[in-house]
Amino acid sequence: MTMHLDSWLLEILACPNCGGGLRADDAAAELVCTGTCGYAYPVRDDIPVLLVDEARTPAP
Repeated sequence: MTMHLDSWLLEILACPNCGGGLRADDAAAELVCTGTCGYAYPVRDDIPVLLVDEARTPAP
């Protein structure tokens, strides 16, 4: 499943937890924080779900 997100959208989105940038992980259909927290937010039907409660936390 490939996500269809415009590059301009990725440039303006930020992690709601730490404010870091986000990178697309097409294989997992997630946006992964490149900042301090590393949370991964799901993308459902090409819509990013940027809710901390929905995020997957990184493995320790």
